[in-house]
Amino acid sequence: MALKLWASSAANALKLSSRASAPFPASSISRCFSSVIDGFRYSDSHEWVKHQGDVATIGITDHAQGHLGEVVFVELPESGTSVTKGSGFGAVESVKATSDVNSPISGEVIEVNSKLTGAPGLINTSTYEDGWMIKVKPSDPSELQSLMDSKEYSKFCEEEDAH
Repeated sequence: MALKLWASSAANALKLSSRASAPFPASSISRCFSSVIDGFRYSDSHEWVKHQGDVATIGITDHAQGHLGEVVFVELPESGTSVTKGSGFGAVESVKATSDVNSPISGEVIEVNSKLTGAPGLINTSTYEDGWMIKVKPSDPSELQSLMDSKEYSKFCEEEDAH
């Protein structure tokens, strides 16, 4: 049964990563219904970062949204706000709980995903695409190196869920 669940998750991840217009690498790792994208960085508080040039896009991971359940409200900062690595920048409210969202890096918010105001469920249905939360201009790009890569994050989630 576990193999069947993993295969289903892998098929969904493959479908997500193989879209012709998808901006993400074709390689992803799936674990227990959660997908993890190669090339992204991950925090131990379950935020992801996609760093391209001078911009880091940040959201919560598929693993996090899966544990939260249906997202019904998202609180985000305004553009121009400074964020600090490890500090909260917003919140996600689901039918189960409200959770703070921490910034995995420091910098200035240069864009906020305004789509989430009217459609917070994008975090559930399009975690790594339309469900991103903020875009940040990193003040210290070396902070990205302290975050986990996809394999490390997958292992982290497996160990966390085992406890």
